[in-house]
Amino acid sequence: MTTSYPDNYLSQEEKTLGILAHFLALFTSIFGPLIIWLIKKDQSVWLDKQAKESLNFQISIAIYQFVSGILMFILIGFIFSIALWIFNIVFVVIASLRARNGENYRYPLCIRLIK
Repeated sequence: MTTSYPDNYLSQEEKTLGILAHFLALFTSIFGPLIIWLIKKDQSVWLDKQAKESLNFQISIAIYQFVSGILMFILIGFIFSIALWIFNIVFVVIASLRARNGENYRYPLCIRLIK
């Protein structure tokens, strides 16, 4: 589900940080979104939502990778791990593109632990 905001609603800085909240997760896992969320959560409602969503997704991916590690004992975990890696890249790129347009983005299969 996406919600788009008028062009003048979000500043360029908010959009840039929204993109970073999603895209940095490819390189920093939970740390990039966590830092952006902690710094900007009280300054921008939109950034609060986007950084939390990215953080929750990366936590979910970490949980799924843990399960995949356990499943490696029966060999199916190797396929599951590769699929998760591709899934993560694809949806982080989609979320980054949506953030560039100032849209709210909700990841599929995301466990929303941080509300």
